[in-house]
Amino acid sequence: MKKSGLTFAIFGALILGVIVGWLFPAFAVKLHVLAEIFLRMVKMIIAPLLFATIVVGIAGHGDVKSLGRLGIKTIAYFEIVTTIALFIGLGFANLFKPGEGMVNIATAQTNLTKIAEMASATHHNSFGELILGLFPTSIFQSMADGNLLQIVVFCIFFALAVVAVGKKAQPVLDILNSVATIMFKFTEYVMYFAPIGIFGAIAYTVGSNGVEILFNYGKIILSLYTALAVFVLCVLVAACKIVKISMRALIKAIQEPAILAFTTASSEAALPKAMSIMEKFGVPKSIVGFVMPTGYTFNLDGSTLYLAMAVIFSTQLVGHNLSFEQQLVIMFALMLTSKGIAGVPRVALIVLAGTLTSFNIPIIGVAILLGIDQILDMGRTTVNLIGNCVATVVIARWENAFDYEKMSEFIKMRNLKINTLTKIEKHVSFQQDFSKVKE
Repeated sequence: MKKSGLTFAIFGALILGVIVGWLFPAFAVKLHVLAEIFLRMVKMIIAPLLFATIVVGIAGHGDVKSLGRLGIKTIAYFEIVTTIALFIGLGFANLFKPGEGMVNIATAQTNLTKIAEMASATHHNSFGELILGLFPTSIFQSMADGNLLQIVVFCIFFALAVVAVGKKAQPVLDILNSVATIMFKFTEYVMYFAPIGIFGAIAYTVGSNGVEILFNYGKIILSLYTALAVFVLCVLVAACKIVKISMRALIKAIQEPAILAFTTASSEAALPKAMSIMEKFGVPKSIVGFVMPTGYTFNLDGSTLYLAMAVIFSTQLVGHNLSFEQQLVIMFALMLTSKGIAGVPRVALIVLAGTLTSFNIPIIGVAILLGIDQILDMGRTTVNLIGNCVATVVIARWENAFDYEKMSEFIKMRNLKINTLTKIEKHVSFQQDFSKVKE
């Protein structure tokens, strides 16, 4: 970790944020503005970056049939993996039973008002509304709202039109190619501010809730993070083995955006950097540009696993013993309702509340989970990111488009950089020791 300057700074900011939040809670609460500033800086990158990369990737490919094939394969993979995530969450919830014996009515009653306010601002989508929501009425509105899937749909139609026009559209492609290059450089500059934003986010979380919250809710936190770890180790590692890609090398490659996702609990914060890395890792630009944004609607592995566990937690909390058949029915409902939950803060809780209400289960568990949602969100957001990065590799391999030579070169250059930094550190250390001896 310490070989990467930005990674080390992010990790240091995380520890410093916890300390400041613990020792100076009143001051730490005011630092939330630092996190908001950083997240706004990231959000201003996403729309132009996606527009440029998706259009150039699809139009540069020039094969409309391959796009349809790519879409079918992508959705099929997403459905398989998220279904497995649901059953892992269900299994661990029944194994650990995190809701049994846990009562925090005072906290729950306080949070019920917040749940009601959030629910009034967010409507529960039906399947028809979900399909309708894919199509934007204005691309500028979609960009302003950060609706990734609407941006993807617009870009697909725009790219198809560019392909149809042919040579006359080449100047547009050249401009967008330059825009994509500029936006990736822009992303590097914004990432320098990541430690500051992360420090503010963590300090605010600990300052507003106290360190004690980690111990009071230890059982559900441990259950979720264990389930997430098992999902990564069993499902995502297996997917990488099938396509003959080193999961270890992939994790090392995306360690910076992964830590960024964990510390900010924001998928958007890590998306631009992750897309840039996956392209360098050997995944074609067209696949990265299509799979990653689409994955943040249909392939939220961590969020779907969490929803399955949260439903069982809520039923255990109020003493409802669901049969296996009832649990399967709820899991089937979550397979539909968990789609399209990205883009709205705390929206997983709204989906959870809607699901519980549909099955006449009290939503007191949602109110209790709200108190630690930031901590839970950190884990599930990180797994969402890793899952989507693995998805790009799997789909690229499925399309016989993954560049193994590019991956090997990326790993080689990364190792060379680390070895060079190590030699410099040893040289500096030797010079310092030698100076001390001379003195």
